[in-house]
Amino acid sequence: MRYFLLFFFAAVVGVVLIAGPQGKRSPNRPFEIFPDMDHQPKVKAQSPSRFFADGVGPRLPIAGTVPMGYDFPAAGPGLARIAGAENPGAARSSHPGLSFGNDPSYLATGKMGDNWGDGIPVEVNAKLMELGRDKFTIYCAVCHGVTGHGNGVTSKYGWNGIANYHDERIVGQPDGELYNTITHGKNTMYGYGANLSVTDRWAIVAYVRALQKAQRGAVADLTPEQRATLPTQ
Repeated sequence: MRYFLLFFFAAVVGVVLIAGPQGKRSPNRPFEIFPDMDHQPKVKAQSPSRFFADGVGPRLPIAGTVPMGYDFPAAGPGLARIAGAENPGAARSSHPGLSFGNDPSYLATGKMGDNWGDGIPVEVNAKLMELGRDKFTIYCAVCHGVTGHGNGVTSKYGWNGIANYHDERIVGQPDGELYNTITHGKNTMYGYGANLSVTDRWAIVAYVRALQKAQRGAVADLTPEQRATLPTQ
C-alpha cells in the first residue's frame, strides 16, 4: 500500500509539472492533455480576416435581422413603444422602432421601481394565450410538465428541484417576478431572455396564470353567459 501511494503521488506531481496550471503565462507552448476547446477557429473583435474580400473580420449584421429577445411594435405592445414614452434616451438599433435592453419599463423588466409589478402589460386575448401555450410547450413543459405540476420528462430522470406552478409560493408571486424568472432563470433553471421575445415571455406568464386558474377556479369566477353553457346535473 505504501508503494502504491508513493507511485500515485509521483504520478500526480508528474502530470501537474507537464500540464501546468490552467491560465498560467509562459513563453513555452504547454502540453495540453485536455484542451477544453480552448483553440477554436473564430474571428476575434478588431481582428482582420483573409476569408473576406475586404479583409475585415467583424461583419455587420445581415440587413433586416434583429437580436433575440426584443420586439417590434407591429407585433403587439413592445419595447419600442414603451421606451419612446418612458425612456426617450433608450438605446436604439438601426432598425426603425426597435429598442434595446436598457429600457427600464415594467414591460421590459417586470419591475415597477424597485418592486416586482403585477398585471400583464400586453393585451390578453386568444392569440396571446395560443402563443403562450406554444412557447410553454416548447421551453417549459419538458421540466414543469404540460399542466405545470413540475412533473415533466426531466423529473423522470432524477432532476430535482423543479418548481410546481401550483404551489402557493408561485401562485402568490407577482407577474413581474414570474416574468423575471423566465428572462434570467432561477436556481437550476436557465434563463430564456435570449430565446424568447418580450411578448413571448409575457404570453407564457399569462398561460401559467391560466393553468393555475384551471386548478383553482370556481363556478363563481365565470360570467353568467359562461355558466349557462355548463352541463346540469
